[in-house]
Amino acid sequence: MKCGPKPRSPYRFALTTGTIFEESKKPLIMWFKVLHLMVTSKKGISALQIHRMLGTGSYQTAWYMCMRLRAGMKDPEFRQLMGIVEVDETFVGGLNKNRHWKDRQKHQGTGGVASGKMTVVGAIARKGNVVCKMVERTDTDALTGFVREVTKAHATLVITDEFRAYDAISIYNRKHQFVRHSAGEYVRGNIHTQSIESFWSLLKRGVIGTYHHVSKKYLPLYLNEFQFRFNNRKEADIFGKAIAGC
Repeated sequence: MKCGPKPRSPYRFALTTGTIFEESKKPLIMWFKVLHLMVTSKKGISALQIHRMLGTGSYQTAWYMCMRLRAGMKDPEFRQLMGIVEVDETFVGGLNKNRHWKDRQKHQGTGGVASGKMTVVGAIARKGNVVCKMVERTDTDALTGFVREVTKAHATLVITDEFRAYDAISIYNRKHQFVRHSAGEYVRGNIHTQSIESFWSLLKRGVIGTYHHVSKKYLPLYLNEFQFRFNNRKEADIFGKAIAGC
């Protein structure tokens, strides 16, 4: 639609203007089918499988559509977590020995960063939502900064493992408890990190079993997708919720 006597003057717009569907050559019904497959697949669905099922024209087109939809799944109304919140970090990436020789790390350590893997830190409220992000470091500043960003002060019990980088959490008005995995302790009453570890398991099964490989550049978009599905797991109309964010 145009408003004015001259082409594109003063402004041209359509129902898709300002959405991820703007100026797409693919019909909306195709976008909706792709989105529905993505949000109803517990561990995700690959672009190649979508291309085979829907006939998107090429694998590259299906991949592009999936990436645009993942960008639209980012939660614009994030609310800080409160109550009992579990925090943990994990490492995403293949074994060094399985990589091409040009991509292998010459000097490996025991941590994910040293072995060339991507580091993801996450927090989950018990029986609530999860939030996670990729980080470059796992030092005190990075991890406590994440906790301060995603949890509400004075109203949160933060539970972690015994990693020393979490020791400063209590300084920032958050109660802090931890379990000693190195000593074989995984549960002490209601002190455990099983909820966030279950989410990590879901994420890794999706990455390994569905996508096989996720690059550092696009990992944040895949995290958007897994967070969205998990946080809307009880939503009757998860497809409609996803459309509203696009």
